[in-house]
Amino acid sequence: MSGADQSPPATVSGASYAAAAVTMAHYKAADSKREQFRRYLEKSGVLDTLTKVLVALYEEPEKPNSALDFLKHHLGAATPENPEIELLRLELAEMKEKYEAIVEENKKLKAKLAQYEPPQEEKRAE
Repeated sequence: MSGADQSPPATVSGASYAAAAVTMAHYKAADSKREQFRRYLEKSGVLDTLTKVLVALYEEPEKPNSALDFLKHHLGAATPENPEIELLRLELAEMKEKYEAIVEENKKLKAKLAQYEPPQEEKRAE
């Protein structure tokens, strides 16, 4: 058989080759999309974070009952602070200060009121 005689087997039609070429192009496109997605995850730090959490789970001397809960807990701790959460924390701290000030003011007012009103026992006696 010479080099010119190397034609496709008789059982395979030209349409089959076209279909194979389309299938190969589809696989290449899918591989390209996967590669782009992998680069995106790597660039955004997702792969690194997942790897660290999985390594932490692997290194746990006593494995937790729920690996999923372990991942959720550690991923939640590993995420950067949401600015809204920080604002809520500041607001909570301010409200705690106001509450303490109001409680202190309430104590002072009760003490002052006690100076001008007779004790409850004296009122009953009258």
